[in-house]
Amino acid sequence: MRIDVLRAHHLRCFQAVEITPGPRLNWLIGANGAGKTTLLEAVYLLSHGHSFRAGSREALIEYGQPGFDVYTELTRGDARHRIGLARSAQQWQIRIDGEPKAALAPLLEVCAVVCFEPGSQALITGGAEQRRRFLDWGVFHVEHSWLSLWRDYRRALAQRNALLKSGNGAGQFGFWEAELGRLAEKLELGRRSYFDALEQHLSRTAGVLLPELGAPRVDYRKGWPQGQALDLLLAEQRDRDIARGYTRLGPHHADWRLEFEHAPGREFLSRGQTKLAALACALAQAVLFAEHSGEWPLLCLDDLLSELDIAHQHTVLEWIAEQPVQVWLTATHIPESSATQHAEKFHVERGVLRRA
Repeated sequence: MRIDVLRAHHLRCFQAVEITPGPRLNWLIGANGAGKTTLLEAVYLLSHGHSFRAGSREALIEYGQPGFDVYTELTRGDARHRIGLARSAQQWQIRIDGEPKAALAPLLEVCAVVCFEPGSQALITGGAEQRRRFLDWGVFHVEHSWLSLWRDYRRALAQRNALLKSGNGAGQFGFWEAELGRLAEKLELGRRSYFDALEQHLSRTAGVLLPELGAPRVDYRKGWPQGQALDLLLAEQRDRDIARGYTRLGPHHADWRLEFEHAPGREFLSRGQTKLAALACALAQAVLFAEHSGEWPLLCLDDLLSELDIAHQHTVLEWIAEQPVQVWLTATHIPESSATQHAEKFHVERGVLRRA
């Protein structure tokens, strides 16, 4: 999978920008605030329908403009797709190969982007929600029906939580608890299968990037006790849940963690090691996507080299350069490395892009 051309209008600091990246490594170089990350956002939007940066969608629009648009020509396998995404008047407008789409799901199916940015370190240091989103993105790209299944579960969960808070409708608990149990088993089956496959690649990438920490290991918890039926547990815990006003057990409380032989907890990791551990997760997900689909996703790496020493920079760049993947990297400068010799280079300055 690769982007052949990307255009954007009125996206943050860019009034208009066009880039024709190369098929492999593409460096976006410039000072802080020049607009490098915005170009990665444009790519990410085409895969996720939102930015990886905090803030409202309206914050993506150039000041004083009514909206923004992003367009790309994407090659995936033997097919070439034209994707357009625009945001104005609080609404999305989506076109794929000239046809309008009413929802984001078809967009997410066509374009796949694995992104690593400063906030990605929350995979190691943050709460469980981001780790669940990471896992569920991967499951979705193995089985697209996952999104519908997850939405059904969230609706059933909202119904039970409403009953817990209202104190009424006691006769309805049994139905919604049975529904949650049924959907939870399907969700767990998808997550567990994906995680087992991811674990193999994660152990390898973590071992390459952080060999000094010893053997990596991962721990997965599904959100309710192993070997027990969720619907029966929910019925048993109903009074406690009523007292708290929410459902405490289920796949919405699942979590997983990456640890190392010589660093059994995240508090044992330096800032650089934390970054590399999170990067290992992202790269493992990209490898698994390639294994499943037969082609690599797009790989966006924002501010990749900061906080990494020279040796680890070299290890990361060499690994990336060996993979048949289109990569977009941002940095304030390009390090000296054999991995950068044949890369495409673009300079970004105050919302203006030029080939370096």
